[in-house]
Amino acid sequence: MTCNTVSIACALALALTGGATVAQTYPSKPIRIVSPFPPGGTSDILARAIGERLSKEWGQPVVTENRPGAAGNIASEYVARSSPDGHVLYINTVGTHAINPAIYPKLNFDPIKDFTAITNLVALPSLLCAHPSLPARNVRELIALARKHPGELSYSSAGSGSQPHLTAEMFKTMTGTDLLHVPYKGASPQMVALLGGEVAVTWATAPSGVPFVKAGKLRALGVSTARRMPALPEVPTIAEAGVPGYDAMGWNGLVGPAHMPPAVVQKVNAAVVKIFNTPQVRERFVALGAEPIPSTPEAFASLMQAELPKWAKIVKASGARLD
Repeated sequence: MTCNTVSIACALALALTGGATVAQTYPSKPIRIVSPFPPGGTSDILARAIGERLSKEWGQPVVTENRPGAAGNIASEYVARSSPDGHVLYINTVGTHAINPAIYPKLNFDPIKDFTAITNLVALPSLLCAHPSLPARNVRELIALARKHPGELSYSSAGSGSQPHLTAEMFKTMTGTDLLHVPYKGASPQMVALLGGEVAVTWATAPSGVPFVKAGKLRALGVSTARRMPALPEVPTIAEAGVPGYDAMGWNGLVGPAHMPPAVVQKVNAAVVKIFNTPQVRERFVALGAEPIPSTPEAFASLMQAELPKWAKIVKASGARLD
């Protein structure tokens, strides 16, 4: 065996040993799971569900840290600048990592290079919900009403550049309607605005909207994706209800800062995938309209990369802009 071969073998052995040691000692202090929106929304629900179970499994506190603002950009920049030791994790979204780069001209982070992909979590349909006082009882009636009163019907979103914002803008483009965008700082205030009658409609990510529809507080007009939602099987898709070809699916995943140790990434991935494959957790999120889709880090990294050009085209076609 040559000296070079011995050196390479020793280096590999040290790397493997070091990786194993890091994984064994992780976590060595409390973990923070950052949510880019206020309490009550999908990201917050996911962070708390993961945190509760990881804390029990690892014997370290796992706390949810809500950092709302700028459609998630504040939280994204914070996580991107955090230590990559695995003690700061992030519930990212299609909005923070695929839509925002197309809407915000200057971001202080790179949605791919500044993050470590860990796993996808859930696929997220949006639910078109209306306040009970709205005369329109289905999608066709909403389109007719909007055309009769251009610019008068308002819709709430979780912020400019959020998934609810863009799904609404797609609807406007495909139906030739003019709805007034009223952005809020997160899904919870977005829903409060609709419940209080401040706006006429909203496109809510499923876990934010489904409970209010089931409770009879809001009327569901349609689902944003190509197939109906198991949580509300009686609600038609928006495509079925009058807008052929309409299809918008979001997602939430788990990432950390760039350059996390691979052994830590694998340990977090294995634990979170296990959580989302348990019947109790799966059933909970399916009941809220979200489909658990845990994945490998590599598969999630590929998805995030592919989503950037896809949503950039949708943003351009919809004319969505900052308000």
